[in-house]
Amino acid sequence: MAASLAHLLGIDVPIVLGPFGGLSSVELTAAVSDRGGLGSYGLYGYSAERIHDTIGALRAATARPFAVNIWLPTGDEVTPADVDLEPALQALAPLFDAVGVALPDVPARFLPDPAEQLEAIMDAAPAVLSLVFGAPDPRLVETAHSRGIRVIGTATTVAEAVALEGAGVDAVVASGAEAGGHRISFLEPAERSLIGTFALVPQVVDAVRIPVIAAGGIADRRGVAAAFALGAAGAQVGTAFLRTGESAATDAHRRAIATAADTDTVLTRAMSGRLARGIQNRATREIETSGVILPFPAQNWLTGVFRAEAGRKGDGDLVSLWAGQAAGLATRDAAADVFDDLVAGLPTRPGGNTA
Repeated sequence: MAASLAHLLGIDVPIVLGPFGGLSSVELTAAVSDRGGLGSYGLYGYSAERIHDTIGALRAATARPFAVNIWLPTGDEVTPADVDLEPALQALAPLFDAVGVALPDVPARFLPDPAEQLEAIMDAAPAVLSLVFGAPDPRLVETAHSRGIRVIGTATTVAEAVALEGAGVDAVVASGAEAGGHRISFLEPAERSLIGTFALVPQVVDAVRIPVIAAGGIADRRGVAAAFALGAAGAQVGTAFLRTGESAATDAHRRAIATAADTDTVLTRAMSGRLARGIQNRATREIETSGVILPFPAQNWLTGVFRAEAGRKGDGDLVSLWAGQAAGLATRDAAADVFDDLVAGLPTRPGGNTA
C-alpha cells in the first residue's frame, strides 16, 4: 500500500507534510517535495487571486508534486449579518490593547467564496488537492480527476472515512485526536469524534479500500513505524515540521513547541470558534474565562486581528500556538533533518529499499 500511495501521488516516499492554514510556507512545502515526500500548503482564507499566485510560487520553487489544502464549507458558517460582535469586542478589548491595535470594524464578509477558491485551484491544477471539514461532491472529484488532480480527504472517524471513499477520493487521512490544529470532524460534533490515532487508523484501514494516511502524534521515525504497523500506507506529520526554520511559524511559536511538555496542549474553541488543539497561552485562557466565544468564522476573524499584530511583535501569548500532543518529540530545527528521520521509520522491502 505504501508503494501504491507513492505511485498514486507521484512521490518517492509516503511522507506527507501536514497542511497549515495560515502557517504554510513555500519554502517548507518545496523542501518536503524536493526530498521525495508530498509537501502541502494550506490555502485557508486565500482569495482566488492569491491562490493562483501561491500555486505559481510553489511551481517555481519545486518541480515535484505538491498538495494544496482547502476547507470545505460545512453549512454552519456565520456571516457578519448573523452575529452581534459587540459583546466579543468588549470581552477581547484587553487583548487588542495589549498589542496596541484598535477594535476592528465589521467586514463585509469573513471568508472568501469557497466556489471561487475551488475554481482557482482547478484552473491551476496542482498535483494533489487535500480537503478538510467534509466529503466533496463527487462532481468536484470528477472535475479534479479530469484535470489530473488527485484528491485526498480527511477523516476523524470510520464513518467519515467511508463517506469520503463513497465520494470518490483517492486516499484518506485518518487524523487522530493527538493531532495539532483544528479537529476537522464533519459527521458528528468534534467533541464526539476524538478518537486516538492507534484506535482510528486500523479501523479505517479495515473499512475502506483506498490508501490510508495516518496523522496525529507522529513526530519521528518511531511514529512512522507505528503507523505502518497499524496498516497505514503513509504518514502525515505537522508539528515536527512546524518547529523548523522553513515554516511560517513565528519564533515564539517555535520556542513554545520546543519547550512543550506532554500535558501542555489543550482543545479549545477560543481562537477560531471551532475545536482545535494548541499550546495554552494568555489568549486562550482569557477568552475561555470570558465565556464569550463567537461561532466560526466570526471568532477566527476577530482574534485574527490581534493575532496578526502579536505575531509581528513576537508575542507568543497572543497568537494561536497550534501543536499536537507529540510536540515534545519535535526536536529538529531543519526540515531536511525531520524528513530524513521520518524516512528511517518506513518499512523496507527485501534488499533494503524503502517501501
